[in-house]
Amino acid sequence: MQEPEEKKIARELLETEQAYVSRLHLLDQVFYTELMKEAKAGKMVPEEVVKMIFSNISSIYQFHAEFFLPELRKRMEDWNCNPRIGDVIQKLAPFLKMYGEYVKNFDKAVELITAWSEKSPPFQELIADIQKRKVCANLTLQHHMLEPVQRIPRYELLLKDYVRKLPPESPDREDAEKALEMIFMVAKHSNAAIAEMERLQNLWVVYQRLGLEDDIVDPSNELIKEGPIQKVSTRSNSTSEKYLFLFNNMLLYCVPKVIQVGAEFQVHLRLDVDGMKVRELNDTQFPHTFLVSGKQRSLELQAR
Repeated sequence: MQEPEEKKIARELLETEQAYVSRLHLLDQVFYTELMKEAKAGKMVPEEVVKMIFSNISSIYQFHAEFFLPELRKRMEDWNCNPRIGDVIQKLAPFLKMYGEYVKNFDKAVELITAWSEKSPPFQELIADIQKRKVCANLTLQHHMLEPVQRIPRYELLLKDYVRKLPPESPDREDAEKALEMIFMVAKHSNAAIAEMERLQNLWVVYQRLGLEDDIVDPSNELIKEGPIQKVSTRSNSTSEKYLFLFNNMLLYCVPKVIQVGAEFQVHLRLDVDGMKVRELNDTQFPHTFLVSGKQRSLELQAR
């Protein structure tokens, strides 16, 4: 007799979970533990750095190894008299929020590995030594670290498939559908964490281009648009090249630096968006001009 489709998917979930737990074991019990041991001996890298690289991998490993995998195994052993996994996945879903922290930290972790590999040869040697072991399957630490980032989307795909293949009268239908909805919410949650991280990353790059002026650097700002602009001078009847950064709360009127050491621009003026007015001007000599007037002052600008 042919095995039902939904059972095949449940088995695939169990098999990929076993492989995943051994990958987590490698990250937590081998890489993290051995690097930490060396760091504690004060040889090659500060303990703080090792902790920052591995984020909350220990909690993730323990959760999967001690709870989710054993529960899944038990389900598959009892499958013939109790064909269901939906309830177990519902228990899993809330704990997947732990991934938000890991995912948010991922880029920084990879940067730290690169930086410290250059700074500390013993650190690099220990990683290279672990990577040579059979358990690493010729893959780098960074590659193994990507696995938790990819795991939640994998759960989502498998579960979607599982729900699709369930017979309408299956006792697991209600639970499985609810579980899928919960996993979907968590996946969205970790995507939001990534989006927020990218926003901050981009914001930081803009701040560096502006020379990290104290009163401008604020993580809650949002960059809306940036680009070159001509400043119209009515007195000398000419225009000069300037650059604008429009944030949700301020407009920065900048001058490109000729010698770009550190910053690309110098902020000449900061206008609050609050109370700002913009109106088009019908200037025959300078087409596409508009007037920006704020609490601080007014600027006559020309777009391309």
